[in-house]
Parts: sequence; structure tokens; C-alpha cells
Amino acid sequence: MLRRRTVTAGCALAISVLTLMAAPAVAEREPAGATGSSALKPPPGMVQAMQRDLGITAEQAESRLLNESRLSGVETKVRKQLTDTFAGSWLTGSTSGTLTVATTDPSAISSITGSGAQAKVVSHSIASLAAAKDTLDKASAQAPKSTPVWYVDVRTNSVVVLSSQPAEAEAFIAASGVDKAAVRVEQSSEQPQTYYDVRGGDAYYINNSARCSIGFPVTKGSTPGFVSAGHCGNAGNSTTGYNQVAQGTFQGSSFPTNDYSWVAVNSNWTPQPWVNNGSGGNVTVSGSTVAVVGASICRSGSTTGWHCGTVQQLNTSVTYSQGTVYEVTRTNVCAEPGDSGGSFISGSQAQGVTSGGSGDCTSGGTTYFQPVNEILSVYGLTLKTSGGTPPPPTGCSGYQQTVSGSLTSGASAYQPNNSYYQSTVSGTHSACLDGPNGTDFDLYLQKWNGSTWVNVASGITSAPDETITYSGTSGYYRYRVEAYSGSGSYTLGFSKP
Repeated sequence: MLRRRTVTAGCALAISVLTLMAAPAVAEREPAGATGSSALKPPPGMVQAMQRDLGITAEQAESRLLNESRLSGVETKVRKQLTDTFAGSWLTGSTSGTLTVATTDPSAISSITGSGAQAKVVSHSIASLAAAKDTLDKASAQAPKSTPVWYVDVRTNSVVVLSSQPAEAEAFIAASGVDKAAVRVEQSSEQPQTYYDVRGGDAYYINNSARCSIGFPVTKGSTPGFVSAGHCGNAGNSTTGYNQVAQGTFQGSSFPTNDYSWVAVNSNWTPQPWVNNGSGGNVTVSGSTVAVVGASICRSGSTTGWHCGTVQQLNTSVTYSQGTVYEVTRTNVCAEPGDSGGSFISGSQAQGVTSGGSGDCTSGGTTYFQPVNEILSVYGLTLKTSGGTPPPPTGCSGYQQTVSGSLTSGASAYQPNNSYYQSTVSGTHSACLDGPNGTDFDLYLQKWNGSTWVNVASGITSAPDETITYSGTSGYYRYRVEAYSGSGSYTLGFSKP
């Protein structure tokens, strides 16, 4: 998969933008429904906004949030069981009561339905669709202005290219060398723009001129700050808050390719685990579990306040006048200039920061957001949540041997030192993986059976940290560390009998 480039110093603000500018596990996951991905009681203002924007009743909104919390755990477990045959998942129904999981393997139908989801057999795995989209991403510099958006659409099992001139889009597709069987063109008049213009959704000003919106409060060690869109400012730019009081300085910024930044704030400002709900209250942030396609999602911004919709596609490339931004999430939530950088949240789970889009909050529109977990991983930030700032990592101390490494998203490594170890007696194997905050790192213990390596235990929660305890016979063993989502450095501690 085409990965994002390294963080750059930022970009000029010569744009018409929404800135306005705009647990440990022992071989098994926690039970479905125990995901904690949504507060039991909806945050103030969320139900009312969902009623207004999704056209549902208050009861349906509440049921929707509960179903999305429950089915998020089901989806995570099934997705990891399917591995290479997974082809995407999505929620449907006014209360998000149905989860559909697609697979390329007909024999997986019974296990999918047995988990409580519907099964759909399709031609392309999610990995093959992502590879097709990556091919288009590599050719993005040649994309015509009429063709600004393409994304992986799990519902149709294809990569969709949106264009106001389909013939131009077809020529772009042909020139890219992508597998045409996985791609289709849809007529669209969409022309996204970045929204140019410390509580999520509140306004802040860059160099006392352009206005953007705060994404999510964060910390980096003992330094407080917040994340926002990359097109809002360059590293070194100063910020003032909604009240024009001196606030902070951009520490990092990347745009285009990415659209993220982070700002360190001074001692006058205290980050809180809140998002402005647009009606005088706060939505409390408790984590950053990624919402499934079809899930309800709400956005807070300093121009238009609080608006809701649903997740349309997760893996989208969008081209603005300044260049292409990769791997953003596409939604049908409206936004306008000045909302840029503002919070996207699903239930109580932080999702990302507003990048850009088309339309407005009078007629409706499409908006894209930069996923927050990548920002946290790139800059080594910790999301401010209702649970407070987690203690520093232990580094998995107390084990017989400790090794470390670094992985990019989707990659894996074998430890110790790309090799294996021998246990001459039966007994307990134990291990601890300490991954980077805001990521999903997994750990597998493998044993040599005489002809191949076999997984005998695993830690595969959606958290960055895992533990394994396994009672085994003598033999050869090794650990596989996988960066399931997100990138960064890790520490692995392990002991053998």
C-alpha cells in the first residue's frame, strides 16, 4: 500500500479552505459488545443533531449508538479472523442494526453469520482494492481537475472514481495501469476545497488572520496542545484562541499528501477531553476506535457548529487545488470554510480532523477528514480522554529478554532478531508488547511443527499493547509483531520456560 510521505514543514494558506480556513489479551479478544466504543448515555446535543441530520427519531438515534457500540466489537473480531479474505464491512438500517461483512471466501459464510453479522461473498479483498487505489494514488499528479476524488467503496466492492467528465476519468484510469476490473467511474459535480479559515470544534486564529477549528486536545509528554488540519498553518506559525488570547505555536504540519498538524499551547490554556456540541455543552472523548462504514458520525466546527451524518468510505484520496491528500475518510456531513481542523466524533470515539469538502450546511455536502490515529502516531501524541492521560509505558520490563523495533502500518517483524528461540522443557511462555499510542499493534506466538510455523497464542485487541501467556511443550518458538494499524516504535519483552 502506498504510505504517506514524511511530515513536511507545512504549506502556504493560499486556499479557499474549510480552515476556514478551516488490553492485554490471552489469545482471545474481549467479548463483542465490550468495546467501550460509545458512551452508554449519548452526549448532550448529539441525539438532537442526529435527529435533524439523519431524519430519525430520538429513540432511533439512541438505538443506533448502542448498536454501533455493540457491532464494532463484532466487526473487529470477524475482520481479524478472515485475514486476507476480508473484503470490508458496513452498517445499514435506521438504527444501524445490521452489520454486513464481505469476504472472498464462500466457506467463511457460516463463521460470519455465526457472529451475528450478515455475509456477502465478493470478488475483491479489501487488500486488493486498497492496492488498486494505491495505483491511482501514485498517478494522482496526472489526474484531471474534473476527477478530484477516488475511494475504496466496500458496499460495491470496487474503487470508485468521481468525475464531472467520465471520459477524462477513464483516460486517467487507463494511464495509471490500475486493474480496470476493480475500478468504476461515477458522474459527480463534486469539487472539494479545503476549509480555510482548547476544546474540539472551537475557533483559533493563525498569525492573527486565518481562522480554523481545533480538532482534539492532546499532550506530548508534559506539553499540552491540540491537533488540527495541516493546511491551517505551517510549523512556527503562532495561534490565538477564540477569545484572541495568545495560545500557542504550530509544532508540525503536513499538507498536501496528508492534512494534519499539531499545536503546542502555552500555560494559559488547559486541554480538556471535550468537543463543543454546538449548543452550549460538551461531548466527552473516551477513545479513538475507528467507526465502521455506515456508522453515524458528527462534526464540530467554529463556523457551522454541530452536524451529523454517516461514514461513507474509509480509504479515500481527494485532490484539492494544492494537491492530493491520501487515506482520508469520506462522509456526508456538511461543513463550510472555517470548520477546517474541527472534530469528527462517533459516539464518544474521536475519529479525525476536518480536511475539506464540497457543498454547505444549507444544501448539504460531502466532507473529508484526516483520521486522528495517524496524527497521534506520527507526532507521538496522546489523545486527551475522560480517563485522563495514561501513565507512561512500562516498556515491558521484568522479562528475561527485551527487544525493540519499528514498524510501518501493515508491516510485521519476527523476534528475537528475525530468528527464533528454543525451549528445551515444557512450561509457560509469556510476552508483553508495548506499542505506540494511538495504534493497533498485535502479537502472535508461533511454534515450529516440523514443516511450518503455526500460531499457538495471540494478543489481538484493538489497543497498541498486548500480553500473551502460553503453556507449551519443548520446541522452537518465535514472536510475530504486526502493525495492524498505525506506525511507530515498539518494545517486546518475553520469557521462556
